[in-house]
Amino acid sequence: LYDPELTLGLPRDASAGTAMNALAHCAEALYHPARSERSDRHAVCGATPIAYALPLVLADVRDLYARTRLLEGAMRAAMALGDSGLCLGHAMAQALGGRYGIAHGAANAVCLAPALRFNAEAAPQALAMLADALGTDDAVAKVEELARLGGFERLRDLGVPEDELDELAAAAAVRGGAKANPRSATPTEIAELYRSVW
Repeated sequence: LYDPELTLGLPRDASAGTAMNALAHCAEALYHPARSERSDRHAVCGATPIAYALPLVLADVRDLYARTRLLEGAMRAAMALGDSGLCLGHAMAQALGGRYGIAHGAANAVCLAPALRFNAEAAPQALAMLADALGTDDAVAKVEELARLGGFERLRDLGVPEDELDELAAAAAVRGGAKANPRSATPTEIAELYRSVW
């Protein structure tokens, strides 16, 4: 049951984080090995209203129209996830949450852009589809813009110690999402991705 009125009291940071998590579901569904025409359709139809409505919600958290559009996007993102699966961005975010108790949405907001950048060469069609859904020529830049609107930019701001990034990357590398990623990622490569947003 999706009821946008129930989200009107959701704080700004939680609204942004959960929306970015949903956007990550859309993005990763487009290049997951189990992707299909149906999951692609859900992913595109989820990403578009999320990109449109998230700035509106952050400007006025009690805007019911914007909340409704955002929740529609989140619903389609869940359907995309159900038909496909998770990849590297989520593996990186899950490792952060498991180690430091960082909210899953906040972790995804920071980790999605570097994961997309890493996968651009291996999944150019997926990133082009995502960019089109987001109404931009640069999907990574748009994701970074949306994350910044929500106050999510650097891992250091979430309390992640720089000297633990290698251990964090090793934990992320063994997660299912990392193994399902369209481009194989070593712990060293994942550590560099973490450093790029530290």
